[in-house]
Amino acid sequence: MKVLEALQITEVQVIGIAKGTTRKAGFEYLVDGASGKESVMPSDSGALHLLQYIRDEAHRYAIAGHRAARGKARKRSTLEDIPNIGPKRRRELLKYFGSIKEIENASVEEIAKVSSISAKLALEIWSTLHPDS
Repeated sequence: MKVLEALQITEVQVIGIAKGTTRKAGFEYLVDGASGKESVMPSDSGALHLLQYIRDEAHRYAIAGHRAARGKARKRSTLEDIPNIGPKRRRELLKYFGSIKEIENASVEEIAKVSSISAKLALEIWSTLHPDS
């Protein structure tokens, strides 16, 4: 309501739908956004079923988006944030060390032992993985 007010949008009626204390379908109540007044619709109402469907679809869409974002973050490697480290060098580092954790535990000199990693790039990798050092 505050956002609509800030945007000076007054012609939109806002209605909230709440499941109520039992959290069961059919026992929802509606809340008028402007007045806060609560009202109950009959559980066999077509309008209530439409509102339930819209709510459920909005939740499904939001949950799918959150899962996709988490999945993407889980697949992302911290090595991807380092300039000059492309897929080939990431593969070589992981093949040499076995895991990101082992790369993090390695010294600059150990990282530089990987064939395609120069001493300068090894320092850059180590510094990125140890920002507090």
